[in-house]
Amino acid sequence: MKKKLLWFLLIVLVVIFVGIFLSKVFNGQIIVKRYIFKKGPFEMRWYSTLIVSGIVLGYILVRRRLKIYKINPEHLDEALFWGIISGILGARIYYVIFMWKDFYSKYPSEIFKIWHGGLAIHGAIIGAIISTYLYTRLRKDCSFSFLQGLDLFSSVLPLGQALGRWGNFFNYEAYGRPTNLPWGMYVPPSNRMPGYESFSKFHPTFLYESIIDFLIFLILYNYDLKKKNHGETTALYFILYSINRFWIEFLRTDSLYLGKIRVAQLVSIILFIFGIIMFLYIRFRKNKEEV
Repeated sequence: MKKKLLWFLLIVLVVIFVGIFLSKVFNGQIIVKRYIFKKGPFEMRWYSTLIVSGIVLGYILVRRRLKIYKINPEHLDEALFWGIISGILGARIYYVIFMWKDFYSKYPSEIFKIWHGGLAIHGAIIGAIISTYLYTRLRKDCSFSFLQGLDLFSSVLPLGQALGRWGNFFNYEAYGRPTNLPWGMYVPPSNRMPGYESFSKFHPTFLYESIIDFLIFLILYNYDLKKKNHGETTALYFILYSINRFWIEFLRTDSLYLGKIRVAQLVSIILFIFGIIMFLYIRFRKNKEEV
């Protein structure tokens, strides 16, 4: 009982501290930096640190359930290694494809300079899915199936996304349209998108997505223990995350476009429909097999 009370008090204190800190940043009283520390040309950036932290935390949470799922830890570690590499490649390739005409065709050397930014979560997801499929097919003694591997990944992915969005906060990027709402976020002139130089307060879309991603994580991480068949957790991730990303994309000022269509919204619609079909198919197939 005392331990739970201490945890509760700690969480309350953290929430209060974060709330006070955010209010000062959003009002422009504090200007955050993109790095934790800097030594010469080297910068230890918040963005990469938070992404790594999300991966590590997700890994720890999945490891706690390996005995329940009867999965060989070695197989998880190998799949994670290749999944991270494939995810980064996928995120970069996806971004370069949709920015090729406007930027990378003119500056091809920038394609390999990943530290200059330019990663897309949908590309990372596609890369991780391909990697999981290949691993479970090529490793004949793999202790988990393709769909089970996807469920493990998608049950903790929203937590990593929730943490990763705070990297956008420290970079003053991925914010929304100008707003006069009380919680509007101050963005320094040097970080304002072209055409928005005269505005100072913007929607903190990083915060909107981070909060909802965390709620999605709580839902999926618990649901994964109650699912009736492998693949259900992944299908629900496609549905829930797509809804979240679709509405937030309306507010974003830095969207990738395919003609006049926001790419993230198009992909979200596709994944949403696919997620519904996938979930119903898995449930229907399960019930049919039981009959």
